[in-house]
Amino acid sequence: MPTLTLTLTDDQVIELAEKLPDRKKQQLLKLLLMQPWESWAKLTHDGPDKARQAAEQRGKNWDAMTEDEREEFIDELLHEE
Repeated sequence: MPTLTLTLTDDQVIELAEKLPDRKKQQLLKLLLMQPWESWAKLTHDGPDKARQAAEQRGKNWDAMTEDEREEFIDELLHEE
């Protein structure tokens, strides 16, 4: 049987994943969670310092913020232009 190669964009892969039945989505999630995430490890290591720097640059004190304020601050950062 011949082997076919299919080239998909990242968006196409995500679109296909969204169409999976719930059971298969759960399997995919487990697979992804088990992968080594180098960038996640770096983020969790450097994240608090980066958050403090970003807050300080915007005149805020990360350590004085409540958890809700931190979440709101991060949301604002993500939606900055």
